[in-house]
Amino acid sequence: MVQHDVTKFIDVPGPVDYVLHFASPASPVDYLKLPIQTLKVGSLGTHNTLGLALAKHAKYFLASTSECYGDPHVSPQPETYWGNVNTVGPRGVYDEAKRFAEAMVMAYHRAKGLDTHIIRIFNTYGPRMRLNDGRALPNFVYQALTGQPITVYGTGKQTRSFCYVSDLIDGIYRLMMSDEHEPTNIGNPHEITILEFAERVRTLLGVSTPIVFEPLPQDDPKQRCPDISKAKRLLGWEPKVNLEEGLRLTLDSFKKQFAETNK
Repeated sequence: MVQHDVTKFIDVPGPVDYVLHFASPASPVDYLKLPIQTLKVGSLGTHNTLGLALAKHAKYFLASTSECYGDPHVSPQPETYWGNVNTVGPRGVYDEAKRFAEAMVMAYHRAKGLDTHIIRIFNTYGPRMRLNDGRALPNFVYQALTGQPITVYGTGKQTRSFCYVSDLIDGIYRLMMSDEHEPTNIGNPHEITILEFAERVRTLLGVSTPIVFEPLPQDDPKQRCPDISKAKRLLGWEPKVNLEEGLRLTLDSFKKQFAETNK
């Protein structure tokens, strides 16, 4: 696998069969710290990777996001929902970069006949995530393992749907091998409140640290749940790993990572 700065012109010698564009900060902490880079990787990066795929007659795959739906007025979110995004809010740098990327991919498909595929990835978790990376699960685990209070934003009644990484990868592969070009949701439709999720993590780790509440960040979505009927119908895909099993595998990994870091 060849890695490049996708915001610059890409030239790869020899044949290329697949171009998969996964480049972007994905944690709110990261993309709020790197707003311009996030916008560039979604715009220039998408343009350059599409150009490579076109030159090599390769299949193209874009990792998009459920954040295209913004703070939705519809739940669960189907691919036909156009979203509710604040274009000039702080989160807009990520949301709009991905929405622009989707538009460009579809333009290359329609105008150039490029074989393109777009996945909208919902919240995903699993081993090898960075502890304390700004997303809910790594934050909760890091705070619990270090004896800090667990931080929940808002009332904790906002919902998320967590998909285990192996299920996501299966969905990615199936979509890449399919003939579907329009955006397709891949995620776990099991919806859970953030407060309930924090309590479950605390219980599984066997800690009694308190849960504290902080103000909800601007434009933080109140609901996030995928409608996966399209993926079921077209790809024969649905998640297999339930939250209890996925959390057990992930927390074991986090505990090992934490122990190694603190040696």
